[in-house]
Amino acid sequence: MIPKDEKYMARCLHLAKLGCGSVSPNPMVGAVVVYDDRIIGEGYHHRFGGHHAEPEAIASVREKHLLPEATLYVNLEPCSHYGKTPPCANLIVSEKIKRVVIGCPDPNPKVSGRGVKILKDAGIEVEVGILRKESEKLNRRFICFQEKKRPYILLKWAQTSDGFIDTIRKSHSEEALKISNPITQQLTHKMRSENMAIMVSTNTVLLDNPSLTVRYWSGKSPVRIAIDRKGIIPGNFNLKNQKERTIIFTAVASVSKPNLEYVQIPDESNDNLPFILRKLYELNIHSVLVEGGARLLTSFIRAGLWDECNIEISTATAGQGIKAPELTDAEPESETIIDNHQWKHFCKVRS
Repeated sequence: MIPKDEKYMARCLHLAKLGCGSVSPNPMVGAVVVYDDRIIGEGYHHRFGGHHAEPEAIASVREKHLLPEATLYVNLEPCSHYGKTPPCANLIVSEKIKRVVIGCPDPNPKVSGRGVKILKDAGIEVEVGILRKESEKLNRRFICFQEKKRPYILLKWAQTSDGFIDTIRKSHSEEALKISNPITQQLTHKMRSENMAIMVSTNTVLLDNPSLTVRYWSGKSPVRIAIDRKGIIPGNFNLKNQKERTIIFTAVASVSKPNLEYVQIPDESNDNLPFILRKLYELNIHSVLVEGGARLLTSFIRAGLWDECNIEISTATAGQGIKAPELTDAEPESETIIDNHQWKHFCKVRS
């Protein structure tokens, strides 16, 4: 490793993040072309189906004659297969780039070492693993999807300081317990924009009639997912307005419509999460933000089918109501104070 490799890989990671929310289910990738300790080109993957980071970076180089003596930095192994775009590894070889530095391998079976092999077979100097931990963390959703064959699951809820997430309500005409403030609402909507889908339970839909869209942050609204085993969500609710792609898992025979897809589950039992996640994998949904309610969140926790969890804790007390889920097998990652609210971030303990 050359001492300045980390500096340029950090730039790749910065560029890659610019594609957050727009490239899924693809990974976030940034690339930098360096000659004589000077950046002569850079680019990133802007959107799903668009050019990858490497051709973006190479195309931005004005002094093309310098490429044979340049180093290309990229935070993920260059692809080696034809998808929506040609293989990036072949492009790098054709441009006769001297050296390639990679953040982490691509776990996609269509790539997984093949990109590196193409480069090495062409006589290109290749180094893998510069800022590997940071590179893997950035694309943790993509890596989970490839390795575990299921979406990356992020749990999120807000609770009072005495551990309640809501009052006990019987209908949406009863007022919900107000916990989040305008700033933490923005953070929640930012999380929505960063994940490919959002999931809630039937009870949450019936009580809150939520839109499940991104309104307090810039970015694309996620795919809306609900588990409605008995098919009781009314047709006039926001979830069924067909304004955003929506997937409803149900045991009741239903006819899909544009932007409203019904997926049959085997029965009405509560033990359908593995089946649901397998179906979401088949539908190419690579990450899901689970926002509630308490029973659904607890189901994910007990099944061990989660990867990250964000808990917002207000200073208010409720005294009674619906208790917050109990998080187990969790490792604290960070804790911050946001407008007097605690924001705790956990990762699941790796087995």
